Amino acid sequence: MPAIPPVKGTRDFYPEAMAFRTWLYEQVRRVSQSFGYREYEAPFLERLELYAAKSGDELVREQAYVFPDRGGDLIALRPELTPSLARMIAARGAGLPRPIRWWSFGPIWRYERPQKGRSREFFQWNIDLLGPESAEADAEIVAVAVALFRAVGLGPDRIRILVNNRRLAEAMYRRLGIGAAQLPAAFRLVDRRDKLSLAEWNAFGRELGFDPAVLRGLETVLRDEQGWRESDELTAFFAACEALGASEYVRFEPTIVRGLDYYTGTVFEARDADGRYRAILGGGRYDDLVAVVGGERTPGVGFAMGDVTLGLMIQQQGTAPAAPPPPAQVLVCWPDEAARLDSLRAANALRADGLMVEWYPAADRLPRQLKYADRSGIPLAVIVGSREVERGEATIKDLRDGSQRTVDRGRLAQEARARLAQTPPAR
Repeated sequence: MPAIPPVKGTRDFYPEAMAFRTWLYEQVRRVSQSFGYREYEAPFLERLELYAAKSGDELVREQAYVFPDRGGDLIALRPELTPSLARMIAARGAGLPRPIRWWSFGPIWRYERPQKGRSREFFQWNIDLLGPESAEADAEIVAVAVALFRAVGLGPDRIRILVNNRRLAEAMYRRLGIGAAQLPAAFRLVDRRDKLSLAEWNAFGRELGFDPAVLRGLETVLRDEQGWRESDELTAFFAACEALGASEYVRFEPTIVRGLDYYTGTVFEARDADGRYRAILGGGRYDDLVAVVGGERTPGVGFAMGDVTLGLMIQQQGTAPAAPPPPAQVLVCWPDEAARLDSLRAANALRADGLMVEWYPAADRLPRQLKYADRSGIPLAVIVGSREVERGEATIKDLRDGSQRTVDRGRLAQEARARLAQTPPAR
């Protein structure tokens, strides 16, 4: 019978891949906590109505995994986390001290066409600052992203954070004669600008009901690299980015509007300088979302970053850990049956002393046990045979340089620690 394949768009995390995911999570945790953010988690299952409220038709109708539960409610595997965050904030209301600085790193599901940098199940870093309604709060969130890029070895020559402001864009579009009812379509059109050729984009604009003069006006707006100077919000934002040491990564880009309907102010995306991948992160200000899901109005800003594209860039840059750490520091070997229980006792004593210890599962030939330890990257082997049992001893073999020493069992942990602290000579 052929092997059953994984579900399309999902990934198997073999130990090497899991080690990379753990390393990335540790970088996210360290950076998040360095800015004072607290970790949280939300359910993987949510009612569909939570996303239908503000996430936009495409995400809800085309990308969400939706199914009825046995009670008849429509349930979605979460396609994003911000609505869940808003729901949690709304549930606690004024009981949460402001400002709220929260972060999470967990699985997200979207029914998309799998391709390089995109899968249907992925891990996503979400980080949000709620309470302050200021350009400085927006800049802090961007500075957090910059701190992670630096931590994983991705400089401003590799990644740019492109910034715009929805209020600024709305004012510019209105000057072109675009009415309030047409603004959602205008944002949708602009959001597609980098995905379509100019001819395709103009054709899409005509389908949405915009005449050629408006489309030409939009083209002019989208080429204006100095348009941010009209916005007090963006002027203050860029000044704060400079103060936070993040400005070398950040620049104004009028084509960035973000497709989700709940953004209200400054919005941004991070993209690789070579243009080889999709957006690495996306986010912005959402001042009304908590109120939409039933809470009090609570200004907020945040972003989401998936692990797939970021992981590809880190691997390409060569800044990921070279290899996963060994699963244990010590392998306890027992070459004859008489030492079975004593070898288990030795392994248990070493673990009680705080060492990571693996016990070989059979009284196999000693060379085979040592070969297993060496291939697994375990630096030390502790050998407990019948002779060692009789003498109350154990032999420590350093597999990094081949040296070994027999010690009293009472000094075994101390000797193992001393060996591990040494840098062995090259073989």
